[in-house]
Amino acid sequence: MQVKGGPMADIPEWHVAGGWFDVCKCSIPCPCSFAQSPTTGDCDGILVWHIREGRYGNTALDDLNVVLLASFVGNIWGEHSDEYAAVFLDERADESQREALQMIFGGQAGGWPGTLMSTFGAEVRGSEFSPIEVSIADDLASWSAEIPGRLTARAEALTGPTTPEGARVQTVNLPGSETGPGQVATWGRATADRADAFEFSWDREGRSSKHITFDWSGPE
Repeated sequence: MQVKGGPMADIPEWHVAGGWFDVCKCSIPCPCSFAQSPTTGDCDGILVWHIREGRYGNTALDDLNVVLLASFVGNIWGEHSDEYAAVFLDERADESQREALQMIFGGQAGGWPGTLMSTFGAEVRGSEFSPIEVSIADDLASWSAEIPGRLTARAEALTGPTTPEGARVQTVNLPGSETGPGQVATWGRATADRADAFEFSWDREGRSSKHITFDWSGPE
């Protein structure tokens, strides 16, 4: 999502914090988060950001959502190609909030998104403002997102015969954390992963998902 913007000096101070999650075609756990190549050599999936609290200058961004459909071939942190994306921004956002979301998540406002967008320079197939429904359980037992008629992403926290009841399988210091350094990842299993929009189309379940916190600021 690369869009040319104005000088960084024109960007107000901003901060957003919340939860990000994905569902993708990789086996559990997704190798991309460990800075390795995807399970099958390529990956596609649904990426969801829920802003718990945020501000772009004087514009509040609390409780807004952004969703990305994305695909690529190779190691996203190394050699990669064929990068494509489609962007969905929360239709509840007013004009100033829409501009702020586009600036932050487009990478023009700096911070970690700016770093990430310089790595993942995808061709954007389309974008729209949509009704995005996001749910993240307080105890991270599950997370989900839906845009009616476009995509569905649902996952349950990973567990197994030796995992204590209610405990979460988590990782710190991931070498390929999609939300940047210093965040905590909680691993899950996708129970629904469906997309039908902007030339992206799949329907599967049982593959990798993870929830990772994010806490970004800029414009530096």
